[in-house]
Order: sequence, then C-alpha cells, then structure tokens
Amino acid sequence: MSSDLYVKSAIEIVQTELKLMGLTLTGKPDTPIQVGYRPELDSSLELPPKQLNFYQGLVGTLRWICELGRIDIVMPTCLLASYLMAPRQGHLEQAIHVFAYLKKYNRSKLVLDYTIPCFDSSSYFKKSDWSQYYPDAAEPIPSNAPQVRGKEVTTTCFVDADHAGCKRTRRSHTGIIILVNSAPIIWFSKRQNTVESSTFGSEFIAMKQSIDLIEALRYKLRMMGVPIEGPTNLFCDNQSVVLNTTTPESTLSKRHNSIAYHRCREAQAAGTVKVAKEGTLTNISDMLTKLLAGPRLRTLTAKIFW
Repeated sequence: MSSDLYVKSAIEIVQTELKLMGLTLTGKPDTPIQVGYRPELDSSLELPPKQLNFYQGLVGTLRWICELGRIDIVMPTCLLASYLMAPRQGHLEQAIHVFAYLKKYNRSKLVLDYTIPCFDSSSYFKKSDWSQYYPDAAEPIPSNAPQVRGKEVTTTCFVDADHAGCKRTRRSHTGIIILVNSAPIIWFSKRQNTVESSTFGSEFIAMKQSIDLIEALRYKLRMMGVPIEGPTNLFCDNQSVVLNTTTPESTLSKRHNSIAYHRCREAQAAGTVKVAKEGTLTNISDMLTKLLAGPRLRTLTAKIFW
C-alpha cells in the first residue's frame, strides 16, 4: 500500500502555502523531528491565528498520511497533534520539518505480506494450567459469524511503552503494531492516561491496551468469515511483564496495576494471546513510542516498508 501520490500532492500544496508566508521547505533530514527536540518543552511564542490554522491543516494532513501507511511518522504526528489548540512557533517548525522528511523519503510502500511468519518456539514459556486461577476464561466468539472461507490466518502483535516519556507530565507512551500473517493492519501510538511510577506498570498498561485491540480484530475477522489459527503472538520487551503474564503462580501486590494485570493474564488463560519476550532492538513497535535516530528508524522501518 502506497501513500506516494497523496504525499507528493501534499508537499506541493505545503510548498505553495509556505512561499506565500515567506518560508521554504528546505533540507533533507533523516528523522521526522529534529534530534533532541521535545515539543512539550517548547517555550517559543504562540502562533497568531493565521499560522495557527496553517499548523492545524498540516497536522490534519499528516494524520491522513499516517492512515495511508506511513508508520514512521505516527509518533511525531501524535506529539504534534497534542498542541492543536495552542501551538507555538517551534511546533510549526517541526511540522514543516516532517514534510521535509517526507519529501526526502516519499516512496515508502507498506508491504502487505500474506506469508505466515515463523517464530522461535523457545521464546515462549511452557504452557501452564490456568483452570484454577481463571476457570471461566474464554475468548468472545461471535455466535452469528458467517461461514468460514479461505485459509486460516495468524495474528501477531508487538507492544512497547516509553516509561515517563513526556518530560512535562511524565506520562508514558504506548506503541502497538498488529499484523495479520506478515501484513501490518493496525498501528497505535498514544500517551497513556495515567502516570506510572515504574517501567513495569507502563508496560502492563500498554499490554492491556494491545489485548483490547487484539480481541476486537479477532472478532472482526471472524465476522468477515476469516478463520484464525491459534492465539495471537504477543511480543513485549519487558521480561518482568512476560513472566507475570505467563506464569500462573506469579503475584502482583500493587493494587494500582491489578486491573491490567488480571486482564492480560485472563487473555492468556483464554487462549486469546500467547506472550513472549522480544528484544528492544528488534521490536518494531519501538518506533511508535520514541523519537528515534535516523539509522535506528531506518532499521525498524525496513521490516515493514519496501
């Protein structure tokens, strides 16, 4: 899936608007946002009404480009969209910087690969008996689903959280990518609603959000007559979260995280997901939680772009 035509058309329009404002779209940046820039710490002057409307239009265009498959700019667009009501001069400059990045990398195509991925079975823990902990756990299956058609598909999810990523509020950021076979179908990047005091807590909140998206997708696929093979492979880069989710004997004393804790464990008990550890260097959802350097961003996007 390609956003080439929309991106090129958007760049032409932005260049025309910038020319009228006495600005230009210059440079060939390697990252969507300048390295080291944090929009929440920007203290430049607020934009006047005309430039404010222009900024809102830029962010709206970037949102559509994200929907068309440019996962590499989802995180920067999410951050810039947080300041639509009162953007500053620095925010506008970074929005223009994103378009300069798109001008340089304007031919990225999202690969919708139908092949079934193969994962190392050693990444998963031995299957445990959850019956005494969650005896009624079961995945919601639609009773009025149509007749099954075609071959079975597998579903895979990569989830990550940037603990205390926002330097102003210290809220963490969740990043999720869900694939059907080897094709990315859902990408999610959003700041969490609570301030978590530990990486463990923020990762558990992120996993709970991913399970909600996974269950919705599995239900939708079944309602479309698409058969699903086994549980969703859910990869997280936090070893403690993986252990607490996959080992029935593990305990959690923090009441604040107990809802996410039991939500994730019950999904494991119901056979909806199968949790495993995935290193930070190879977890593709990392690009949806952090502003990465150019080489690192290119490495991760190479896994889903052509």
